[in-house]
Amino acid sequence: MTLSFIFGLLGNVTTGLIYLAPVKTFWHIVKRRSTEEFESIPYVFKLLNAYFWTYYGIVKPNSVVVATVNGFGIVLEIIFVAIFLIYAPPRMRKRTAILAITCDVMFPAAAILVTQLTLDRQMQIAVAGLLSAVFSMVAYGSPLSAMKTVVTTKSVEYMPFLLSFVLFINGGVWTVYAILTNDYFIGIPNGTGFGLGTAQLILYAMYYKPKTQSSSSTVEEKGWQPHEPLLDPTSIPQVVVAQEKD
Repeated sequence: MTLSFIFGLLGNVTTGLIYLAPVKTFWHIVKRRSTEEFESIPYVFKLLNAYFWTYYGIVKPNSVVVATVNGFGIVLEIIFVAIFLIYAPPRMRKRTAILAITCDVMFPAAAILVTQLTLDRQMQIAVAGLLSAVFSMVAYGSPLSAMKTVVTTKSVEYMPFLLSFVLFINGGVWTVYAILTNDYFIGIPNGTGFGLGTAQLILYAMYYKPKTQSSSSTVEEKGWQPHEPLLDPTSIPQVVVAQEKD
């Protein structure tokens, strides 16, 4: 077992935890039978991102650890989007359906079909890696938004420590994996994530203030769910300082 494979397995664990993070929110939605103010857009685009990382892990030799965890992510994100289609109000349901068909069916199917039919294996790897890296980089609009809110409000209430810590660990693990495997497509977005995670932990140390029990329970999972339009130049899973409920 190589060192790179060990770090790939560790990355599977940390990335899996990130994919599982919204489960509490969706359990809340199912229990209430309503999506309330929650947005579907981040999950539509997280599914798209998972598609391309899985494709990248399949077409690139010795990258099974990339494909496995993102294949797991595909399953979860499909479930999350399906829950929105079931419990969202009519207007959001229609918008979610259109986005899901366009971004999660037509676009990835067309991209994969075109690359498979017209490009050699090396170009398939390059295109899949580039798309995956771009979507991942756009996703970092969310941590940046959270950091801006912390500085503005001088409070870490909307930037949970666990989220920042997992971003830090996940970025670090995959950055080491990328260095060991000489993979720039994985290294650049995850190196960025590691840097942002580090910056968030520094901000947390600077602005942390003990809060009351009631305040703590109110904001327990904030940071995973968006409230702003996704494809403004921010986030692919536009998780912009969001508020996940118990």
